[in-house]
Amino acid sequence: MKKLSIKTQILSILTFASVIAFFSVQKPERFACLEFEVRVINGFTNNSSLPLVIWCTAEGGELGGRALQEGDDFSWNFKTNFWGTTHYLCTMKWEERRRKFDAFKFPRDIYRCSLFRKCSWLVTEDGFYFSNDEINWKKDFSWF
Repeated sequence: MKKLSIKTQILSILTFASVIAFFSVQKPERFACLEFEVRVINGFTNNSSLPLVIWCTAEGGELGGRALQEGDDFSWNFKTNFWGTTHYLCTMKWEERRRKFDAFKFPRDIYRCSLFRKCSWLVTEDGFYFSNDEINWKKDFSWF
């Protein structure tokens, strides 16, 4: 069996490292443990009498609940899990309305939460708006 020269060994190692670096940039979902922030904001214009109630859970347990007055927010930071199944489910309640939504779901949000890995939700009287920069908001769904 022929021995490889030092130059050939080094070239092989550099090539392998380049391939790994390329795929880590192109496919971040293949590498877990990315850190994200989720923020849910009460964007109601006049709900001083009844707060917007939020209760969130994840596969690792409950985040708990909050009563958000106008302009208040509830946020948390986390790292995605190794298997790419990180999921945060929140229930919102306002007056007689109740709605569950995915505040973060790994395959859906891995790219849309931007380079800064920030997922923001603005909840208003007419629905739920998503943004990754808190400047441009897009309506994702209504209360019903």
